[in-house]
Amino acid sequence: MSDEVLATSAPETSVRPPAGESTELPVVFDVDDLSVYYGNFRAVRDVTMEIRQREITAFIGPSGCGKSTVLRCFNRMNDLVEIARVEGRLTYHGVDLYARGVDPVEVRRRIGMVFQKPNPFPKSIYDNIAFGPKVAGLVKGKSETDDLVEHALRRGALWDEVKDRLKDSAMGLSGGQQQRLCIARAIAVEPEVVLMDEPCSALDPVATARIEDLMMELKDDYTIVIVTHNMQQAARVSDRTAFFVTEVNDTSDVRTGVLVEFDATDKIFSNPEDERTERYVTGRFG
Repeated sequence: MSDEVLATSAPETSVRPPAGESTELPVVFDVDDLSVYYGNFRAVRDVTMEIRQREITAFIGPSGCGKSTVLRCFNRMNDLVEIARVEGRLTYHGVDLYARGVDPVEVRRRIGMVFQKPNPFPKSIYDNIAFGPKVAGLVKGKSETDDLVEHALRRGALWDEVKDRLKDSAMGLSGGQQQRLCIARAIAVEPEVVLMDEPCSALDPVATARIEDLMMELKDDYTIVIVTHNMQQAARVSDRTAFFVTEVNDTSDVRTGVLVEFDATDKIFSNPEDERTERYVTGRFG
């Protein structure tokens, strides 16, 4: 399988179903019996879920339960860990992301990522946005680049705050502004999916609210998957929620992350199927 298959299988645009038809959105990621190993240690096992288009999916659970490990499978970031390997099936628009011939660089262009700690490049605000599109050949000339930078910063809810200082260093922005810059930078290369690994954990409540509002705006055009320790945040912004815990392996005392329950967020927080989920969302976990 070549990376051309990936490129042609993931639509650049999509259409919502007409009024009166099913509101179930198309599946972007289909995960079946996924396990992740670091050497001989199985960090996560038995993960099965569907991530749907233009929804926000939240991963919640205690520390060390594999939320971020699973998230990094979606854009093959675990490939960067030499001893990591992924078993099971993970498809993106029906294409096996781990098939031979699929280019992980192309995967990461289509499936962007925002990390826990804001990580702007030590460059100007303008160059932070322009760098990726230039490398990817998405813009030609200064005029196109200027337009793309403005568009991305507007989508990142940052344009009005920085439009008069685009040549200033991004390192001079506040933490919340830096995180919105990183979101704008991620969407500048025209992905379909944005992964966010605890994007608000280092931010104050005001900056957190801005990021949450931004996520709600962006889901009209992007599929978003977030990892969060903040259950209230998951309840506020997500359409579906996956709850993970750690369990002792059958053959050892080592604890492995497992997916306990995956459902509509309202159901997870009001009427979960599993008692462990209920204990966690009501604060009685452990």
